[in-house]
Amino acid sequence: MADFSQREAVFPSDRSEDGRGLLARLLSPRVGVMLWRNTVVSCSVFVIGLGVLYALVQWAGFPEVPAAGIGFLVANSLHYVLGRTWIFRGTDRPAAAGYALFLANAGVGLAVTMAFYAALLEWTQLHYLTARVVVSVFAGLVVFVLNAVFNFRQV
Repeated sequence: MADFSQREAVFPSDRSEDGRGLLARLLSPRVGVMLWRNTVVSCSVFVIGLGVLYALVQWAGFPEVPAAGIGFLVANSLHYVLGRTWIFRGTDRPAAAGYALFLANAGVGLAVTMAFYAALLEWTQLHYLTARVVVSVFAGLVVFVLNAVFNFRQV
């Protein structure tokens, strides 16, 4: 028989100790502050990612979609450091395990980003940089929730 006693260490309960569900916890003022911090960090590192994207496309001749993936990964590595020290400070997860989970969550964000980015480039007339900005809002929210709940366990 499987031992599920460690389930909470990986998958947080949908109810907190005070009985509030996940949605109520996500909509709390404390999480709002974390989301604001995350937005500041995300915007800052996103500019770096856009710079990488622009440089790869304009100067190195890379195709737009793979270049966006590379820019995304560069920005997310920096985002982890800032996330651990400012957005989700106080996490008890060890740094190496947290970075591994952060990268896994970034992989989900990368999949969302690449799928929506490719779709926008294929089916709209948006400039590739504008399309990347639009997609970042949706992917960023997905990754924020994954990190807040599963990685840094702050929600």
